[in-house]
Amino acid sequence: MQLHSPILRGCFRSLLGRLAPLLLVAPLAAAAAEPTGEAIFKTKCAVCHGAQGEGTKKHREQLAGDKSLAQLVDLIGETMPDDDPGSLPKKEAEEVAGFVYNAMYSPAARDRNRPARIDLARLTVRQYRQAVADLVGSFRWMPNWGNERGLKAEYFQGRHINDKSRVLERIDPQVNFDFGADSPVAEKVDAHEFSIRWNGSLLAEETGEYDFVVHTDHAAKLWVNDDRHPLIDAWVKSGNDTEYKGSLFLVGGRAYPVRLEFSKSKQGVDDSKKHKDKPAAPPAPASIALKWKRPLGAEEPIPSRQLSTASAPELFVCATRFPPDDRSYGWERGTTVSKEWDEATTEAAIETTDYVAAHANELAGTSDDAKDRADKLRAFCRALAERAFRRPLAEDELKAVVDKQFDAAKDADLAVKRVVLRSLKSPRFLYREIEGRADGYDAAARLSFGLWDSIPDQELLNEAKAGRLSKKEEVARQAERMLGDLRAKSKLHDFLLTWVKADQARDVAKDSKKFPGFDAAMIADLRTSLELFLDDVVWSEKSDFRELLSADYLFLNGRLAKFYGADLPAEAGFTKVKLDADQRAGVLTHPFLMTSFAHNSETSPILRGVFLARGVLALSLRPPPEAFAPLSPELQPTLTTRERVSLQTQASTCMACHGIINPLGFTLEHFDAVGRYREQDNGKPVDSTGVYHSRSGKAVTVNNARELGAFLVDSDEAQSAFVEQMFHNLVQQPIRAYGPTALDDLRRSFAKNDYNIRKLAVATMAASAITPHDAKLAGGKVTTGEARMTKE
Repeated sequence: MQLHSPILRGCFRSLLGRLAPLLLVAPLAAAAAEPTGEAIFKTKCAVCHGAQGEGTKKHREQLAGDKSLAQLVDLIGETMPDDDPGSLPKKEAEEVAGFVYNAMYSPAARDRNRPARIDLARLTVRQYRQAVADLVGSFRWMPNWGNERGLKAEYFQGRHINDKSRVLERIDPQVNFDFGADSPVAEKVDAHEFSIRWNGSLLAEETGEYDFVVHTDHAAKLWVNDDRHPLIDAWVKSGNDTEYKGSLFLVGGRAYPVRLEFSKSKQGVDDSKKHKDKPAAPPAPASIALKWKRPLGAEEPIPSRQLSTASAPELFVCATRFPPDDRSYGWERGTTVSKEWDEATTEAAIETTDYVAAHANELAGTSDDAKDRADKLRAFCRALAERAFRRPLAEDELKAVVDKQFDAAKDADLAVKRVVLRSLKSPRFLYREIEGRADGYDAAARLSFGLWDSIPDQELLNEAKAGRLSKKEEVARQAERMLGDLRAKSKLHDFLLTWVKADQARDVAKDSKKFPGFDAAMIADLRTSLELFLDDVVWSEKSDFRELLSADYLFLNGRLAKFYGADLPAEAGFTKVKLDADQRAGVLTHPFLMTSFAHNSETSPILRGVFLARGVLALSLRPPPEAFAPLSPELQPTLTTRERVSLQTQASTCMACHGIINPLGFTLEHFDAVGRYREQDNGKPVDSTGVYHSRSGKAVTVNNARELGAFLVDSDEAQSAFVEQMFHNLVQQPIRAYGPTALDDLRRSFAKNDYNIRKLAVATMAASAITPHDAKLAGGKVTTGEARMTKE
């Protein structure tokens, strides 16, 4: 149609003008119709994950984690939706990933939705035992571990121990002697009859039951942490026994007094004086060995490194059984209570009270016949209450807690029991800084519980009284002092074992046919080797975190050296050895961990990958939807372990996590199920390549364990993971509760100090001991006697 008429042309232009807005809206409406990430989540994701990502019965885990946005896009694109994985268009995957990440998944989103707060906390089991040990021990002299390892030894002529018959004094590194028929001190002691006494102290690094063993064919007595009652009494022998045992529950990180006496006398009737012309009978053989079995160890002679020539006072050890603390967050937390826990604290308070009552005179510096005994016991109880509550008490408080008991009780001993029970059941003892005064005394308590798991010592209390714990520099100075204490060394020791997932007992037994000679003693030696390595790095001059992941040496003794192919004498003690130096990478390849994260006869890239992901990189991994056994090598006899694992986990529902786990675990495949280096698996060359997709979205390829260690050493993710885990282990609070930049600030400080582990511990305490005045406890401020805890 031609528009010759001006009128028609005008009408058409008018019509176009009216339709133009409608024509423009159409494409805009089409664009607006494209689903947003929020809309996609509501229609396709919320049914499984909950409207707010809180989880459902089908998927109980909250939508929260540490993947980057790029990693989350890939994960959703590969595994969603649940009923048709991988079918989500890329554009929709990007949209829903962006929504989930910013609304609920990322740390920033979690902080915004539910800000982390400092939780009101009770004493953990470890803290309770350490605290009561120090509460009682503070009324005795403080031990000095010293620098001399071994025990003081006194050798005597004859079978009786007395000063007049002493012929030699020296330091014996350990007690493990086979004298045969000879004299222990040539030309000074008759081989027929002699005696020896060893004195000093021993260090228990971990809490638990210790079995002590004395091996001898003559008379012996052993005292441990009790100078009056021997743990083992074999002074009067009967029969042919040569092994004597006794058990003690000991608190870790403590030195305990030890004394061992040995006597050899002539066997049978000695008639040599009546028949001088008759030749004397030859000396009988003699031997003596002092051994122990640690809670997670095997029987062994107590090594020199655990012995000191310095003496130590008796230590009160609370052996009451407690329910285990919550470890669901990866570190021990005291944020819940239960009826069982409350009952345990009552039993422990009674146990402590009985001990204090039995030693009241000694602790109070008095005696039964002293005229001022009641006054001294009252003064002792006043001091005990203040130390239990970690701060000075006002006069009216002392009257209520102490004086009222003495005024009402029939005798002073009963009053002592009442005061101790009242103090130990008080919320001011059982809970951490519940009054929230944010003063120097609270800072002192945070410091002492952070580095010692115990109450402040007198120097910390003096600093608090003088107002010198109000600045980070002052806190750091005290933290540096406290690191020299055995309790701090034990705390860092336990943290590192937790970091490498070696803090719990594991069944690491192996197929004896495939690995002959790999027995319980070998496993105990491997654990010792790991502990020596960790301690050596931490307490070296540099205390360099990077060495934990890159060291090319191990601690081996003669037994381990023979099994792992190193050149050491059979009786050699633990020493540094470069074993497979071009392949080893610190804890990543330590034989104990390689053994722990492996099956009975084969390696396990999955177990090793989980260790690397959760431990070293602190990644969040969902538990598998259901347990499954690894494919048996017999079912796939031609495949390597890597090939079997890849086959079994190839499903898209598995690869959400195994896409991270497997490549990490594959990098350790050069190490067999007992941690020995190998070049082949099932007759094929080992393939130890792996790819890690960092949070920045970069794909990092490593070809072996050494390259993995080199990557982790420089990885911000591994460094941040270590910093965060140390904070949680020492402070036992979420690091995000101390500010959105707390983790980054500590990581930068860590790097600035050349990754010094001890300096990181100091910086951690400086960042946490002085809390902001407006910091709030979860559940609100708690006043005396109001322990408002979440009850289970």
